[in-house]
Amino acid sequence: MEHAKVESFNLIGIEVRTSNQNGKAAKDIPGLWQEFMSKGVFQNIPDKLNSKVYCVYMEYEGDHNMPYTAFIGCEVGNATPAPEGMSKKSIPGGNFNQYPVQGKLSEVIIGEWMKIWQTDLDRNYKADFEVYEDISQDPENGKLNIFVGVN
Repeated sequence: MEHAKVESFNLIGIEVRTSNQNGKAAKDIPGLWQEFMSKGVFQNIPDKLNSKVYCVYMEYEGDHNMPYTAFIGCEVGNATPAPEGMSKKSIPGGNFNQYPVQGKLSEVIIGEWMKIWQTDLDRNYKADFEVYEDISQDPENGKLNIFVGVN
């Protein structure tokens, strides 16, 4: 784990309102990824600043046990409008703890989040996110970074 200072940035993508209660997020978030991949969302985001894909957890109603928004998208400039059927979000900058993750993505990501949830981090619950440098990478041995917003 490393500490990182992140500037605010804008994303265009798709979202779902979910919760970690009763396995809801375990269905909603993979479903959101399925929609992102199968409907060509990545290809249809205009004026991407890079090829990274972000999965952001934001608009928390409290802590990680309360409802929140999961959002998958790509970084764009301030002036880029969201196409029909997509949303644009401004991700607040600030202090983050950064966790590098590598391995079978379907297993290591949830495993890392479960560890994070068990810590006593002074989280701010403004925005947490995963950064995928290349979504075409091998999901059996992928790499990404998880950023958790802290005070």
